Amino acid sequence: MSESIQDRVLRVIATTRRVPLETVHPDSTFEELGIDSLDRINILFELEGEFDVEIDDEQAKQVTTLQQMIDGITQLVDAKAATGLED
Repeated sequence: MSESIQDRVLRVIATTRRVPLETVHPDSTFEELGIDSLDRINILFELEGEFDVEIDDEQAKQVTTLQQMIDGITQLVDAKAATGLED
């Protein structure tokens, strides 16, 4: 895989928010990037499609930084791979 999970998450966020990728960093918060609740829903939807995973809404509400989001997606992708559901 040429693109890391982190790179893919940041790309999805930048694309969804229509901001330059170089302005989106793992240590950024949603607040710093001007991401509101509607943006978060759109980003979660896009991430579910990008990684073919299901994101728990309650857990997602606890996420405040992009690094937390990257870590959560990484856990979901790893768990999916461990169960042999990888396409």
